[in-house]
Amino acid sequence: MYPITRSSRRLALRELCLNDVDAVFAIYGNSEATQHLSFEPRSKAEVENIAVRAIASAQAKPRSEYALAVIDTNTGEMIGFGRLAIDPHQQRAATIGFALRPASWGVGYGLETVRLLCGLAFEDLNLHRVWGARSPENVASDRTMTAAGMVREGIIREHIRKNGEWRDSVVHAILDREWSPGEH
Repeated sequence: MYPITRSSRRLALRELCLNDVDAVFAIYGNSEATQHLSFEPRSKAEVENIAVRAIASAQAKPRSEYALAVIDTNTGEMIGFGRLAIDPHQQRAATIGFALRPASWGVGYGLETVRLLCGLAFEDLNLHRVWGARSPENVASDRTMTAAGMVREGIIREHIRKNGEWRDSVVHAILDREWSPGEH
């Protein structure tokens, strides 16, 4: 499925393009924005490689990754990055991930992003299950995923190695029958 475009009241998802590298770098290169993510801040060259891979994967048939820009529809600015990746180990399932610029935190954009990604998963891709993992310390992500209807399922022990130490991940998931499009 290409190109992806979905929108909510304040946000839109669209395909990533090379012009987005600086906006992605503002997130993935920022230590505050990546504090709870599974990786250290990325270099500009690493972000360029991410964008190139995302653009190439968008053309794959069948498509297994949806790396999308999150756009503030009022300003036209890219404020975040959302990802839905088909899980090859589960039938009709995908993992979800998202990150926003710190300046965009605290106003519900995370919830809108998760709902847009779930809408893509359930309404467009006919998936059965969407799951994501978060840092146990990421309280905002816990609230966001819960508000989107995702259920906390458990902990993956020592799942991520970051800053030279192992970190657990908390898993949240939602099933197609639990999804309610509502306002998004």
